[in-house]
Amino acid sequence: MRMNDIPSSVDSGAKYRERRAVPRYSFIATVEIVDPASGVRLSGRVSELSRKGCYVDILNTLPKDTPINLRISRDRGAFASPAKIIYVQEGMGMGVAFIDSPADQAKILDSWLAELAA
Repeated sequence: MRMNDIPSSVDSGAKYRERRAVPRYSFIATVEIVDPASGVRLSGRVSELSRKGCYVDILNTLPKDTPINLRISRDRGAFASPAKIIYVQEGMGMGVAFIDSPADQAKILDSWLAELAA
């Protein structure tokens, strides 16, 4: 099977890596995801973090374009934001974009990123 033969429902995330406008850092933390439409709750692990989103390692993914609420927890507090699934790697994880993070939450995220960049 050639790369072009892979169904569009399976997205490697490569096109998003090429278009990233902000740096992404290795970051390990727990994440809770809620699909407000269905009430489905999932737990996973964040493995990468940026100002605009994160990558969630999770076996049971939600469909691309699903709006979600997420909460990333680590030893130094938690970050919560509305978000959207922007790509899915079936059985592996999901790329998530933060949407309109509240100002107080953006400050938490910025402090984590400053720590990671140092």
